[in-house]
Amino acid sequence: MPPLTAREVYQQLRDAALGLRLLKCVDQQPESGPVQVDIEGWLLTLDVDGIHLRHCLHCQCPDGRAFDGGQRYGTDPVSLLSTWELAQIERLLTAE
Repeated sequence: MPPLTAREVYQQLRDAALGLRLLKCVDQQPESGPVQVDIEGWLLTLDVDGIHLRHCLHCQCPDGRAFDGGQRYGTDPVSLLSTWELAQIERLLTAE
């Protein structure tokens, strides 16, 4: 199976920002560091610094394919988010 692309992971974050998909924190959000979230079966590990979302470290979709955190091509799904989308995701992360 081919790995997930940054664009595929970005689409899940974008849909969550738009309210089309439900984003739930899997564990308590630390002040900073990795946070696991579930977007309707997509499990993401996000790097959060305070209230700011920095990077997507890992993602696994329901069919088992995974995103390696952008190491392969240097593309991070978080960098594809618009300013508004990023603000919405950060709001969702702190609303838990």
